[in-house]
Amino acid sequence: QVHLEESGGGLVQGGGSLRLSCAASGRTFNTYLMGWFRQAPGKEREFVATIIWNSRDTLYADSVKGRFTISTDNAKNTVYLQMNNLKPEDTAVYYCASSPTVYYMGSYMPVDERTYHDWGQGTQVTVSS
Repeated sequence: QVHLEESGGGLVQGGGSLRLSCAASGRTFNTYLMGWFRQAPGKEREFVATIIWNSRDTLYADSVKGRFTISTDNAKNTVYLQMNNLKPEDTAVYYCASSPTVYYMGSYMPVDERTYHDWGQGTQVTVSS
């Protein structure tokens, strides 16, 4: 099992920036994919961004493309989410997740939360207008 701990959330004005961090510990040698998801009040959890640990290939949700950047520091077993030009609709609890594979039930599904095995507790991001 991989233990994930997020940090860096907070309150920011619209147009501002935040950087989230997710430190991984435990059985990290098996990690293939690291992702960020978010859940706004009253809404389903949704995909934000993901990165393949070794190749550093990335995928983004359309709603954050061009504003958010996911990156890793493999030596520190940490994944980051740099969030720029934040909007009130970005307000949510942000979760870090990891997976030993990019497949779910044999299908290539890197943006589906069912692919991810381990999850952090989440960090609150609030963007004021």
